Amino acid sequence: MKIYHNPRCRKSREGVQYLIDKGVEFEIIEYLKDNLSKETIQILLNKLNITALELIRKNEKIWKEKYKDRNLSEKELIEILHKKPKLIERPIIEIENLAVIARPKENIDKLI
Repeated sequence: MKIYHNPRCRKSREGVQYLIDKGVEFEIIEYLKDNLSKETIQILLNKLNITALELIRKNEKIWKEKYKDRNLSEKELIEILHKKPKLIERPIIEIENLAVIARPKENIDKLI
């Protein structure tokens, strides 16, 4: 199991603690340190069964100022997520062929 984690995010820290409390072994991916490849983002989108637009944190200042009112393709949105990982909704929990956005953290129960 993997958690795509931002240690500065309260919800992400809650997700890590939830996994610890459940006794689940997992790997932490700090996606802000090492940007996710476009291929990895596409794989996560497939596992989440959502579009790139649905993965975007739309309240982020950068989204509102630079991208909100633009008509962007899926490919362009994935490129934005690759270059601006702060826009990725978090935390994401991934296991084999499935993934969930752990907001609320109880969404993790769908995978364990």
